[in-house]
Amino acid sequence: MGEPTSNSQVHLIIGASGGIGAALSQRLHKAGHKVLLASRGSDRLDALASELQTTKWQIDAGDIGAVETCVSEASREFGRIDGIVNCVGSLLLKPAHLTNEQEWHDTLATNLTSAFATVRAAGKIMANRGGSVVLMSSAAARIGLPSHEAIAAAKAGIIGLAQSAAASYASRNLRFNVVAPGLIQTKMTRKIWESERAAANSTAMHALGRLGEPQEVASLIAWLIDPANAWVTGEVFGVDGGLGNVRSNPKAVSRK
Repeated sequence: MGEPTSNSQVHLIIGASGGIGAALSQRLHKAGHKVLLASRGSDRLDALASELQTTKWQIDAGDIGAVETCVSEASREFGRIDGIVNCVGSLLLKPAHLTNEQEWHDTLATNLTSAFATVRAAGKIMANRGGSVVLMSSAAARIGLPSHEAIAAAKAGIIGLAQSAAASYASRNLRFNVVAPGLIQTKMTRKIWESERAAANSTAMHALGRLGEPQEVASLIAWLIDPANAWVTGEVFGVDGGLGNVRSNPKAVSRK
């Protein structure tokens, strides 16, 4: 489905059928890069692969062996992988005492295990020529939010994983960075932003007074995997409307 040109890069997007993954894939494709897609099988994945005229893999990102096979096949087919972005995620809003054991394991598998699988595969396959890996955390990993125990633990683990990997592979010019969004309006979070009350409460927590869009996260990820920014590794970037660091009082500044 087309080879990369001399000026383009080859990027694998894991979790490509989600809101952020799809926005990122379309952005990179529009910029002239070769974009490879991996996700659980779905009509959305098929439609995106057809739109971008590219290769897709149907995988469970929490399966460590499946992720390695996907990255290996992608590298072999196109001669290299310049960047991998793991956009896989889930959202469980329950306090610890209401979270059952299966929900805990599922949350870890979807988020932390899939991130580890990505790091492991990148370390095996990309370390010879370097590149960039971006993992997805959450603002909830860096501040205390009620009913976020399981997802906050998994997403905080991703930050530690990426920073350790950044140290391990720096000598091989393989970079690892993390993006930590606030509430982004995607299919996964629809139950929140489609509820008038929940949306209002969530909006009030973000200093900029609105929820985020997938394209706003995709823009930063595209910057991170760009070789022009190759002196950035081991960092955590909030794309969260101020949720992680800013407490805003709408009456604090006069509008006169």
